[in-house]
Amino acid sequence: MTAVFDPAPTPPGEILALLSLLCPEVVRDIEQNWNAPVSDYARHLWRPVARPASGPAIAARSILREVLHQRLGVIMQPEAIGKALEEFEHRPVIQSGLHCLLLMDRITFDALLLAWLGAVENGLSAFFGFMGTTMTMETVGREGPGWLDIGDDKVNLFGMGRHKLCRKSACVAGPVSLNKRALEAVADETDASRWLGTLLASQDKVFGTAADALTALNEDLVANWDRSGMALPVFIDDRLAAAAMARHLEYDGSLLSRLLTEPARRQRLEHALQEAASGPFGRFLPNATDYFWGIREERVRKLVLENGHLIEPDRPHGLS
Repeated sequence: MTAVFDPAPTPPGEILALLSLLCPEVVRDIEQNWNAPVSDYARHLWRPVARPASGPAIAARSILREVLHQRLGVIMQPEAIGKALEEFEHRPVIQSGLHCLLLMDRITFDALLLAWLGAVENGLSAFFGFMGTTMTMETVGREGPGWLDIGDDKVNLFGMGRHKLCRKSACVAGPVSLNKRALEAVADETDASRWLGTLLASQDKVFGTAADALTALNEDLVANWDRSGMALPVFIDDRLAAAAMARHLEYDGSLLSRLLTEPARRQRLEHALQEAASGPFGRFLPNATDYFWGIREERVRKLVLENGHLIEPDRPHGLS
């Protein structure tokens, strides 16, 4: 009798070809771990890397640590902060796939789950998840930070009118409070009633912005889902990135300052951006600004450099 063995499955070539254009390293990770347990793949994603060696890189890491320390100071005791930052030095991973949505959203939950699994496999006490918050409250039809998908229906999470949802950005839209009446109406009619109860515990709170609300509510959801105290997710967003950017620009010798102000470096940066914009994923790169965005009237606005100043086009006094 001749035994016939099926070859080990391989990842789809079409998907790998597309991913290789965007991030070849991800393709290598997938190829090497395709037949491994998900936990092994998650552990691999958190593998240690060498610490920064050059002066600018060391300074950049120091700035990042400072702003992360400020964020951790809101939710942790000093000894826990020190441990989390030391772990980050060895495994400087930030989960950047999170949407600015509640973790009850399936795709957002799956992204967090993979990061959490990798953090647990490596015995981390905490890990960072970056949520993009410069998007509008509604991106396309009844989707985005202002909506909660509960399966059979979608709830207007903060009770905003559609004209506001389509115009205001999550990072500055506010103050907001939960749409208590809409959430109560669906709480008894869905399998997610337990988690809706977690949300309704905050029904009387007023949050400064929608991003603040989503961060706080996600922290509440995590606290109810996982009481082990392992691998605590720490949610950060564009506002922390802006704080880090501002710190960089305070010093002429910082990595970002040199990229923007030294002609040769800036030319290489612009060339790289042009190449990326002309590639297959160019539509994801906004090209209407000179590297910066501003905020006015709860909306994100494009900025351009004019005579050495950042201004909002078509406004006589720039960004107010």
